[in-house]
Amino acid sequence: MVIPAFQAATTIGSVVQRTRVALPGAKIVVVDDGSTDGTSSTITETVLTHEQNLGKGAALRAGIGEAIRQHAEIVVTLDADGQHRPEEIPRLIRPITDGQADLVLGARERSGVMPVSRRITNWLSATLATRIGGQRVRDAQTGFRAFSRRVAERVSPAGNRYEYEANFLLDALRAGFRVASIEVPTIYGAPSHFRPWSDTWRMARAFARHARRIVVGAT
Repeated sequence: MVIPAFQAATTIGSVVQRTRVALPGAKIVVVDDGSTDGTSSTITETVLTHEQNLGKGAALRAGIGEAIRQHAEIVVTLDADGQHRPEEIPRLIRPITDGQADLVLGARERSGVMPVSRRITNWLSATLATRIGGQRVRDAQTGFRAFSRRVAERVSPAGNRYEYEANFLLDALRAGFRVASIEVPTIYGAPSHFRPWSDTWRMARAFARHARRIVVGAT
C-alpha cells in the first residue's frame, strides 16, 4: 500500500486504520510530501518524509520504490484525503490475483456528484487514453490503483506532480500491460492540491507525447 500525503493530518489516521481492516497484513507505506501540519506524527506505519513538498508524482515514485524494496507482489495506491474508500481494496486487486489484469483502475462514476469541470476533463482524458492504448480506460485520472510488481518494476514515468499518474497509465498501456477498471464510489469535499493552470498544462503535455496514436489509434 502506498499513500502519498500532503497536509493530511486530519484524515491520514482514518485512511490508514481502515486500510488495515480492509487488508489485514498489508504493508503500508505513507509518503509525507513536505507537510507542515504534523501529518506523519499521527501514524505509526512506515513513513518516508520529504523535507519540502516535491509533488504527488515524486511521493508516488518514492513510495512505489519502497514497496518494491519490501518485496510487494501487488502495489495499491490511494490518496490520503479520504476520497477513496479503503474498503474497496479487495475488489480492486481481485482482477490481478485472478490473473485477468496487470493494472486496475478505481473508476469514478461521472455523475452529478462529480463537479462538472472534472466530469469534462475525466471524460476527455479517458477517451484519449483509450485511443492511445487500444484498451478501454474508464478513468485515466484516478489515483486509486492496483498493479502487479512487474508493472511497478517496468514502468518508470516522468513527472513529479499529477502528470506522473497520467504518464504511468499511458506508459503501461504502451508497454502492453492489461488494464481493467472497477467502478468505485468517490467522496468529494477535501481541499485539492491540484493547480488548475500549471498542472493542467503538465497533464496536456503527458498526452501530447502520444499525439500520433491519438490521431491514428493504437497499432
